[in-house]
Amino acid sequence: MITLGIDAHKRTHTVVAVDEVGRQLGQKTTTATTSQDHLGLLHWAERFGAERRWAVEDCRHLSRRLERDLLAAGEVIVRVPPKLMANTRDSARTYGKSDPIDALAVARAALREPNLPTAQLDGPSRELKLLVDHREHLVAERTRTVNRLRWHLHELDATWDPTRCSLTSYSGLERVGVRLAQTTGLVAEIAGELVTQALDLTRRMKILERAITERVRKLAPTSLALPGVGALTAAKIVGETADVRRFKSKDAFARHNGTAPLPVWSANRERHRLSRSGNRQLNAAIHRIAVTQGRYHDEAMAFLKRREAMGNSAAEGRRALKRRLSDVVFRALLADAPGATAADIKRAA
Repeated sequence: MITLGIDAHKRTHTVVAVDEVGRQLGQKTTTATTSQDHLGLLHWAERFGAERRWAVEDCRHLSRRLERDLLAAGEVIVRVPPKLMANTRDSARTYGKSDPIDALAVARAALREPNLPTAQLDGPSRELKLLVDHREHLVAERTRTVNRLRWHLHELDATWDPTRCSLTSYSGLERVGVRLAQTTGLVAEIAGELVTQALDLTRRMKILERAITERVRKLAPTSLALPGVGALTAAKIVGETADVRRFKSKDAFARHNGTAPLPVWSANRERHRLSRSGNRQLNAAIHRIAVTQGRYHDEAMAFLKRREAMGNSAAEGRRALKRRLSDVVFRALLADAPGATAADIKRAA
């Protein structure tokens, strides 16, 4: 089996082929990233035989077109997390950082880790992720707008300090707009424009939220029914997971989302610490579920109390809860996956 590691960039792709023990067999860099160039990579890889797989650094904004072309040609692709690639590069005897060095590190990381998620063609989860990401960008833009507005309001009147959440609602922004209309001067005029901008961003966010909710109800009804899971959290999980069937087990999914704890045993003391690897967006979504369940869900609250009685801190108890929730989410995603087989359900048990 030949592994072809890819370091993907906007204008070039570098590929390094290695054998089963990680010895470099060849190297190629494209001059562009069109489908024709991807076909050229495929023809070049054929010299190494039919038994091959491609390992791509998991930066899908750079590698999505490449993955789509290779998958359409029937190739097998695994995704290597950037942090795993960086660790492999740092442990090698070669010094420095270049595209060939990175591509070689991607290939060797894929050899070292046998249970990496495989890439699949984009489906409805990709569209859901686009909507969620677009809404998050609008939220960030509104936050910047509101922060600028607050400074202008302070300049107009030092005692004018709207409450924390009032400038994220229609009514709160409209009240500020009415008062600004009665104030003269350039600062008041600019602040009025910011109010209009914040209102427009809020309106667009509400429209996107309704579209996301409608889609996630069809794609992930089981996930949406879990305690502590709202439409936006379920959409984030579905979009970031990108088809749960690409994971070989619930443990592989936990490793991917960063909820699998890392063993840090010393002498006769066995303990685990927080893992900072994995998909942090997925980890944050599971963290929100854990925090919510820890406050309102009876089973989660009882679990946290048992962990506290065992001597765990609050953070350690929540970390253990997140690991359990990862399995629950994995089962829910498999239940919602179209065409899930009995073998898929068995993997979630």
